[in-house]
Amino acid sequence: MSGTTGTLPTRVPAGYALGSLATGAFGTVPGLLLLPYLTDTLGIAAALAGVLVLAPKAWDVLLNPVVGRISDRAGTRRPFLLAGGLALAVLFAAIFAGPFRSGVPAALYVAFAFLTTATAFAFFQVPYVAMPAELTDSYTERTRLMTWRVAVLAVAILVSGALAPVIVNASGDGIAGHRWMGLFVAAVIAVGVLGVYVGTARAPLSVEGGSEPSLRAQLRVAASNDAFRGLLVCFVVQAAGIATMLAGVQYFATHVLKDEETGPTVLFACFVGPALLVMPLWKRVGQRSGKLRGYRISSSMFAAGAAVLLAAPVVPAVVVYLVTAVIGVGYAGQQVFGLAMLPDCIAYDAARTGRRQAGVFTGVWTAGETLGLALGPGVYAVVLAVFGYVSSTSGTVAQSSSARLGVLLGFTVLPAVLVAGALVFLRGYDLTPEKLSEVQS
Repeated sequence: MSGTTGTLPTRVPAGYALGSLATGAFGTVPGLLLLPYLTDTLGIAAALAGVLVLAPKAWDVLLNPVVGRISDRAGTRRPFLLAGGLALAVLFAAIFAGPFRSGVPAALYVAFAFLTTATAFAFFQVPYVAMPAELTDSYTERTRLMTWRVAVLAVAILVSGALAPVIVNASGDGIAGHRWMGLFVAAVIAVGVLGVYVGTARAPLSVEGGSEPSLRAQLRVAASNDAFRGLLVCFVVQAAGIATMLAGVQYFATHVLKDEETGPTVLFACFVGPALLVMPLWKRVGQRSGKLRGYRISSSMFAAGAAVLLAAPVVPAVVVYLVTAVIGVGYAGQQVFGLAMLPDCIAYDAARTGRRQAGVFTGVWTAGETLGLALGPGVYAVVLAVFGYVSSTSGTVAQSSSARLGVLLGFTVLPAVLVAGALVFLRGYDLTPEKLSEVQS
C-alpha cells in the first residue's frame, strides 16, 4: 500500500513539511485576526462576527470528505496541492481586501471571501494530510514525518501569527494595514505550496488499491474504526480549545496585559517558539513511552498552563509569558502525537480491508479539525457577547469589568477544560506497534 518500510530520505520529510507553511498560516491568522478585524475595524457586532467566522469553515465539514473521495479516485495527491494551494494564496489576500468599510456589505463580502478561501484550502489540505499514510508503512517513520511537519508548522505559526499583527500596525492599522497583512500571508502560503509540490516530486508515494464503491460506504468504514473515531473526536474538541485561545490573544493582550502594541506578538512568540526546541524531546518521548502516552502528557501540560493563566491580572507579565511557553511545549506535543497517530489509523484500515481510502479518512479528519478551529473563535465571540464586549469601527475602546472578565475566562479556563476533557475520548485507542505489525503481516 505505501511507498517504503525503511527510513525515508531526509528530502522527503523536509519537502513534505514545507506544506505546513500553508496550513499553518491559514490555520492561524484568521483565528487570530479575523474576529478582531470584524469587531474593531469593520464595526460588526461580536455575535454576528462569530457567525461569519464559523459559517464558511462549517462548509468545509461537508466538503472535506467529498474532496477526500475525489483525490482517492484520482489516484494522485500532488496536482491538488498545487491547484488548491495557489488558489488559497490568492483568495486569502481577498479576505482582507476591504472593498466595503462597514455594515452589511462588509459582512457579506468577508463571509463570501472566507467561504471561497476555505473551499480552496480543502483541496490543498485533504490530499496533503493523506500523504503520510502512503509515504511509509513504518510506525516510527510516521512520527519522524510529523516531527518535521510540526517543526515547520511552528515556524509558519510563529512567522505568520507573530508578524501579522505587526504588519497591520506598521501599515497604518485599519483596513489598509489588514490589506498589507493579507498580501504577506498569501506570499507565505504560496512559498509553502510550491515547496511541498517540488519537495515531494520524487517521494516514494504509492496509492494503489481499491476503494469502497461510494462515499457513504467509505464514511461507514471510517466510523467503524474505533481508534480513529476516538482520536478524531479528541483532536476536534482540542482544536476548538486551541482556537479559542488563539482568538483571544489580541483581546487578552489589550485588556488583561494592557499591551496592545507588542503583547500579541510576544504571546505568540512564547507560545510557538518552544516548539522549535522541543521536537527532539517529544520524539524521544514517543519512542520510549508511545504516542498515546505522549499525547496525554502534552495535552495535560497545555491544560494546566492555560488554567494557571487565570492569575494573569495579578502576576507580572514575565510570568504570563513563561507560562505561555509551557503551554506552547504542550501544544507542540499534541500536534506531533495526534498527527502521527492518524496515519496509524489509516494504515490499520488499509491492512484490514485492503482498500485505499486515505483521502476519505483525512477528509473526515480535516473536516473535524476545521470545525474545531472554526468553533473556537465562534465560542469566544459568544463569551464576549455574553459578558458585554463593545464593538467599534475606530479601534479598541475601553471595556467594562464584566467584558474584561469574559476576555480572561475565554482565554484561560475554557481552553483548559476543552483540552483536558477531550482526553476521555482516547480511552479506547489501542493501536500499538505490535497490533499494527500483526495486522500488516
